[in-house]
Amino acid sequence: MRPVFALAFSLLLSLPVQAEESRLVSLETSDAGHDWQAVGRLDLGMRGFCTGALIAPDLVLTAAHCLFDKETGARIADRDIQFLAGWRNGRAEAYRGVRASVAHPEYIFAGAESLDRVAYDLALVALDQPIRLPQITPFATDTRPALGDTVGVVSYAQDRAEAPSLQETCHVLDRAPQIVVFSCDVDFGSSGAPIFALRNGEMKIVSVVSAKADVEGKRVALGSVLTGRIEELQAELAAGPATARVTAGSVRVLSGGQTGGAKFVKP
Repeated sequence: MRPVFALAFSLLLSLPVQAEESRLVSLETSDAGHDWQAVGRLDLGMRGFCTGALIAPDLVLTAAHCLFDKETGARIADRDIQFLAGWRNGRAEAYRGVRASVAHPEYIFAGAESLDRVAYDLALVALDQPIRLPQITPFATDTRPALGDTVGVVSYAQDRAEAPSLQETCHVLDRAPQIVVFSCDVDFGSSGAPIFALRNGEMKIVSVVSAKADVEGKRVALGSVLTGRIEELQAELAAGPATARVTAGSVRVLSGGQTGGAKFVKP
């Protein structure tokens, strides 16, 4: 696997200041959230929640690290995971349990965060029943956005767990071959949130939130590249259960960067 540390840190340390980012807007009403019902909260038993989005009636795309207990590194049992499509103000458009879930085969859950792991921080969650409702349309996925592209993100977070929020305008600040750096506003609970770009008149998912980073006072979001990854995840799901790869020792969620003073947090 090609190292991305040196390249990505050089990118992060030279990020420009963005002055045109929109603020987060709560999608707490039916009208506001109408187009985003396929984004939902992924409840992880008693271990918190992430954000996920339907890419098929029975498939939710999220971040791989969401499938692991952040304290012990143990894989969270599928029976303890629930997807709440369009969750807001104590009600979801649809509630589904989980039949199976897979992290990308190259992803290794470990304490010391690295940009190499961000590249593969993707997972698919197969629901126990498909969601086939007229108001919920799964999103298509597309290739990674280009430098400077305008994107948006819909996410839940620790201080906005009861309704998703939309940031309609943020930007691609930089990118390495397998990761993308965004100016999007993310926080704990935003892991797995879909990042959208307008492609041929349709909002498509072009990345998934993996981590937030603070580099010399600049807050950025790191996302995985989807090109080829969805097919790899689908193949992993079709292959059946596999042993999750977790490094030995305790798991640390926050780690100091090895270069440039960067810090990474799994949101």
